[in-house]
This record gives sequence, C-alpha cells and structure tokens, in this order.
Amino acid sequence: MQTTGFLSPESEDDVASLFDVLGPTAQVLVRETAKAMEFDQEEYDERVTSDVVVTARDALFASLLEVQVGTREEFEEWTAEFDGEVVESGSENVDNVAWHVAEFADKAVAATFQGEEQAAVATLRRQAFGRIYRDLL
Repeated sequence: MQTTGFLSPESEDDVASLFDVLGPTAQVLVRETAKAMEFDQEEYDERVTSDVVVTARDALFASLLEVQVGTREEFEEWTAEFDGEVVESGSENVDNVAWHVAEFADKAVAATFQGEEQAAVATLRRQAFGRIYRDLL
C-alpha cells in the first residue's frame, strides 16, 4: 500500500483554513497561466473571472488530497476497521483500489482500478472533493 498527496484535513475548520490558504496560490497559478498564453490586459480582464480562480482553487485543493492506493485485500482490511460511510465506485472485480478518508466526517470515497493508477487517483480526488468537501466550502 502507498500514500500519495498530503492534504488530510482533521476538522471542518481545518478544511476551511487549508482552502483559504490555497486562494492566493490559485490566483498566481491562473495569472501565470494567462501570461504564458499571452493574454493581453483586456483579454485577461474579460476571461479571468472570479469563477476561474475559484475553479483553480477547487482543483488545487482536490489534487493535493491524501490518497491511499492498495490492493483489493488491503482496502477490505481497512474498511473492516473503519466505522464510517464508504462510497465506492467502479467494479468489485478488479485488483486495486484508491481511497481518501475524511475521518472528521466519518466518510471515505474509493475508486477501483486495474491498471491506470494515476487516472484512478485523479478521478477519486475529484469525487472526494465533490462528495465530502464541496458542501463544507
């Protein structure tokens, strides 16, 4: 089993605090991306809205979430000890699972995969953001 990412909020306040910290980073990310795309000031003002920066912050937060990646057996051992709700997507007939746990919310989200670990982890992070964190923010 391995871990990727590092954001694992311990409370709702921690979620809000971490999300706030990422605001300026998202603004810089969007500004530098627009600069690399050679937006002039008029195009920047027209296209880079607050919704664009919010979307960047959402994606940044999700992309940093801590995810466990392991075999189906490792996941089942973990779920046997977890008392919270686990939402699993994918097929039960594949060998691997990626999962994110929000202990403070007694929730976890899991995605199964056979061979495309990076794609599964990216999908799982988006699902975790939508199912666990979006309503808190």
